[in-house]
Amino acid sequence: MNPMIWVIDDDASIRFVFDKALEANSITHRLFENGEAALEAIKHETPDVIVSDIRMPGIDGLELIKAVHDIDENIPFIIMTAHSDLSAAIDAYEEGSFEYLPKPFDIEQAISVIRRAAVHRVNMLQMLNQKAKADVAPVTEQTEEAEIIGKSPAMQEVFKFIGRVSKTDLPVLIHGEVGTGRGQVAKALHNHGERKGYKFVSLNMTSIPQEMVKYELFGDISKDLSQSAIMKADGGTLFINEISDMPMDCQNRLLQLIQKQEYSPIGSTEPMHANVRIIASTSHDLEEKIANGTFNSDLYYRLNIININIPPLRDRNNDIPMLAKHFLSQSAADSHTEPKKLTSEVLVFLCRLPWPGNVRQLKNLCKYLTIMVTGRDIQLVDLPSEFLHANTPQNKAVSPVATNKENASWQDLLRTWVDGKLKSGEHDILAEAVPEFEKVMLEATLTFTGNHKQESAKLLGWGRNTLTRKIKELNLS
Repeated sequence: MNPMIWVIDDDASIRFVFDKALEANSITHRLFENGEAALEAIKHETPDVIVSDIRMPGIDGLELIKAVHDIDENIPFIIMTAHSDLSAAIDAYEEGSFEYLPKPFDIEQAISVIRRAAVHRVNMLQMLNQKAKADVAPVTEQTEEAEIIGKSPAMQEVFKFIGRVSKTDLPVLIHGEVGTGRGQVAKALHNHGERKGYKFVSLNMTSIPQEMVKYELFGDISKDLSQSAIMKADGGTLFINEISDMPMDCQNRLLQLIQKQEYSPIGSTEPMHANVRIIASTSHDLEEKIANGTFNSDLYYRLNIININIPPLRDRNNDIPMLAKHFLSQSAADSHTEPKKLTSEVLVFLCRLPWPGNVRQLKNLCKYLTIMVTGRDIQLVDLPSEFLHANTPQNKAVSPVATNKENASWQDLLRTWVDGKLKSGEHDILAEAVPEFEKVMLEATLTFTGNHKQESAKLLGWGRNTLTRKIKELNLS
């Protein structure tokens, strides 16, 4: 991304400072002495961000916002003013300002705001582009993109399978523990296949009474056949979850459907043509079921032409930080709150848990934390007791003092953290602890001072240059 930044100010010294700072950061820019010159230039080119003084001879900053937004309302404006009063700030935001910088401001802070505004511009343009595509795209029953996240080698293999298999019409058998996301993989196969314009119908064998499965699946000739799963999925995909629990007579009927693309509704002797793709999943060992006589071996071999194995979460724990961040953002959006953040201690702890409920269990935990944790950062003591006492070596590191949030001092919590690290056999723990300690101190102080770096440095007992260096080292910019 190489954004074009315009700086508009009648003060030559302000233009000079921005010119040098933007040039030092390799940011493309133009300088204007007044708003009239900028309005003339915008007839020929479009900036990505505009930084403007609020009070200038001729057209002022607020009038300039109106004029520019009449041309392109998605250009972010950063308003500067030496008149840092409440009225000026309110006026700037009411006219559509992205940010408000009272003079004198820190030029590094201004560059950081400019970068954020440029990213905002890109995001807005992408969103508008997606909306435009959505407005002209044909409406289908199933348009949801499957939510499958992971960068681990095991998940990359799953992604490759989806890419290769989705365009075929062959049956697919998905193996995986409960909560690993078998349904989402099935949806992804549908969404990326030739049948994506038609329905994706899901049936869970464990949630339907055994005697009702055949009616739900194949329909009853004496009733409305259009309500059967096969008819609903006509042209699309029928996903049968936990197929190992399907009654044997239904297995035989399903085998006929896969072999001949036809089936007989209950009570009928006349076969009907079916145009559906079958995707099935199981959390059980089907070969063991065959040996026990509870699963049709012919059906197994028909389904098992292509099989996808989804790894349990404990076998891809390096995906947990990415998954947790996604689920916390998702939960925050649903709750209309700011996303919570897991501390590094909590992330390490979560990565060592056994996760019997897999991804679904992690998602539910993130929902709980979004609602129950009052602060922004999620600490170890915020986790429910069943997680703190889970069967993992890390649980030994959690002493009773760490589970009593109200009575524990920060020194007690730090001691608990150190004990946990030592008992886990870790080394060089200061290298992890000191940056986290400094990061917490910096974030809290910058928040307290309203991001004023000089005042923050004074409160922390650091020099101005030290604070600037620490911000860069800790990626707080």
